[in-house]
Order: sequence, then structure tokens, then C-alpha cells
Amino acid sequence: MQLRPRRAAARKCLAALAQLATEHAGVPVGLVGLSKDARVLRVTVAVDLGPRADVARFSPAAQAAYGFVSDLFTVLYEHMPVYATEPTAEESAAVAPFLQSADAVGHWVDARAWSPDAVSA
Repeated sequence: MQLRPRRAAARKCLAALAQLATEHAGVPVGLVGLSKDARVLRVTVAVDLGPRADVARFSPAAQAAYGFVSDLFTVLYEHMPVYATEPTAEESAAVAPFLQSADAVGHWVDARAWSPDAVSA
């Protein structure tokens, strides 16, 4: 998501994202990157679609993941969700403190959503 660099906007977006993840509890979702400049705060979220062979067959897990992504763009439209590439090393490092406190936040912050190789890339 690309948010205005204001706390209220970030809080609203993260609360809506947490609610959305709760509604799609079976989909592995992870917060994997944070960055900010003068114009925008970027929150990078990873969604695990499952093994490539299962995605090609449109398995139930892949359908659930695509449903989450569809809802992400519908529910969080005002927060300007965009497709992006993998987060940079700096963005991944910035999110590390949030991942360490995942137990307090809830299940949606799940570092397993992307492989360690992808997150460290």
C-alpha cells in the first residue's frame, strides 16, 4: 500500500489490513517491507499463493489467496494498493522490529509468507 505519511492514515490502513487478514485466516500473509519518503509511506505485504503446480491447477489454496488479493484491492482502495516487486533489503530490515512483535499483533504478520531467500534479496 502507498499511504500518506501520516500516522492516522497508516493506523487505519494497518487496522483494515489486519481485519482483512482475519477474514482470510487460511491465507498466509506477511508484512515484509516498510519505507517512507516525503510523499508516501510504503507498506509491502506478501501473499503466499502456494506451490507453482497448485497455482497452475487453481487449487483451493490458490483460489483463497487470489480472493484475498481481490479483497485487498477492493477493501483498501482508498489506501492506494499497488502491485510491486520484492522489497529492498532496507525495506525488509525496516519491518524486522514489527515481525519480532508479531505475537502481540496477531496472525497476519507471518514471516513465512515469503521464503527467507526472497526476503533477504
